[in-house]
Amino acid sequence: MSSVEDIGYGRQFGDFYDRIFPSGDYTEPTVRKLASLHPQPGERALELGVGTGRVAIPLAQRAFPVTGVDSSPEMLEQLRTKAKDADADVEAVHGDIRNYTDDANYGLVYCVCATFSMLLDADAQQATIQHAADRVAPGGTLVVETSNPGGVRALHEGQQRTSYFIPYPEPNTGLLTYSTLLENSLWHASHIWFEDGKSSVGSELARLTTPDEVDAYARAAGLQPADRWADWKETPWQEDSPMFVSTYTRK
Repeated sequence: MSSVEDIGYGRQFGDFYDRIFPSGDYTEPTVRKLASLHPQPGERALELGVGTGRVAIPLAQRAFPVTGVDSSPEMLEQLRTKAKDADADVEAVHGDIRNYTDDANYGLVYCVCATFSMLLDADAQQATIQHAADRVAPGGTLVVETSNPGGVRALHEGQQRTSYFIPYPEPNTGLLTYSTLLENSLWHASHIWFEDGKSSVGSELARLTTPDEVDAYARAAGLQPADRWADWKETPWQEDSPMFVSTYTRK
């Protein structure tokens, strides 16, 4: 790959990303389900948008080594440090998930935590699914977890703009989000993280993609839709679910 386009996510969120999305109990259902979907225990998996390794590191600790791709040098720097400290076999790769390729086939390829929504047009989303599908081994699985448009619209209650606060278990800690629905399925969110009297700010722009759209991308890439849930505990998906998790297989 000639170059990697970095949208600056790590520069904005790197200092508090692991506080918003903690490891441990919060991440355990994701890791447990991903491990169960890998058809070859002990074989390497591929994560698109690996971030700081919240999912990749505990998955590697379950004897599923991970190749993790991300465009953010800041996030990958944290990943390398954390993986070394955890003695976890996670290979950090600076790459663009829209065109990432290598010489390996993987029984499990996954893109979680709405990383897929950071791709802001249909062509980029289709390209990402195609390149991901090209890396899926026969009998393997691709997993996509991303924001559900119906759930985001339900949160807005018919308004273009809204705000909401999520308190966290620790005292004086929480996340305040200012959310705006834009044209062409775009969604802008500015987040303010509060902790111990301090605050940090990060903004992101996302493209909301329906499950049917992702299914169509996968079929065009030669994969077959398998399952869909609202979360990693396999809660049945509804039109107003905040997220969706879809799985696809290669025969």
